[in-house]
Amino acid sequence: MKKSTFLIAGKHAVSEALKNPKRIVERVFLTEESKKSLNRENQEYNLFKNVKIYYKTKKELDRYCSKDQITHQGLIAEIHPLDQISLKEYISENLNKKKFTFVVLEDVTDPRNIGSIIRSAVAFGVDGLIVKERSFPDTSKLLYKSASGCVENLNIFPVSNINTSLRFLKSKNFWIYGFDKSGEKDFTKIEWKENSVLLFGSEGFGLKRQTLKNSDFLLKVNIDNKVESLNIANTASIVFHYINFNKKHLNKI
Repeated sequence: MKKSTFLIAGKHAVSEALKNPKRIVERVFLTEESKKSLNRENQEYNLFKNVKIYYKTKKELDRYCSKDQITHQGLIAEIHPLDQISLKEYISENLNKKKFTFVVLEDVTDPRNIGSIIRSAVAFGVDGLIVKERSFPDTSKLLYKSASGCVENLNIFPVSNINTSLRFLKSKNFWIYGFDKSGEKDFTKIEWKENSVLLFGSEGFGLKRQTLKNSDFLLKVNIDNKVESLNIANTASIVFHYINFNKKHLNKI
């Protein structure tokens, strides 16, 4: 059954959806000023071609976002979900092209954190995000706003079972690196030469016991002992940046 449309809000979320040829944008609600501004900033694109436009006042747009407590910046769009291939199909079609880095989120549910992780993943060259279908807030305005348009630029694979997917990836020569409070090895001590899966658990409880068993290594991010822990999105950003830099450096050698 085809999923229904949903709303997203904010300049970057809406403009990137309009730029994405794979995304169907049903209609856009916007102020006259926000349309002028968006066209000025994106003169190389015909952003509103074949898109229904409805002009609204700021107060009218506020009503769409009042429950979400986010700013719309004069732009709201009604969009269709992206059609995406499955993880197995993607691996089958692309595995021989390069070394991959995938991120797996187990029971991470906060839309703001997930959006921030998506934004960092795109910024630092992550190839795909694997999430548990049941707990992924895929129509959240807050997620799209936090991702700042980067949902349009990352392969996202919702799966029914995280551990089944991890076992599949291991069979395809991926190494599974779990980031957990029980980790003893500093993640900067890994060479990051192979296909990698970066595994992060829920904000409150970390990785589940079975998921820990499927990890080849349990890693940590060393921080000053004055701080108990980092937010998961901050941790992920640090890890993505380091691995991306390290792989680029290795490619030059």
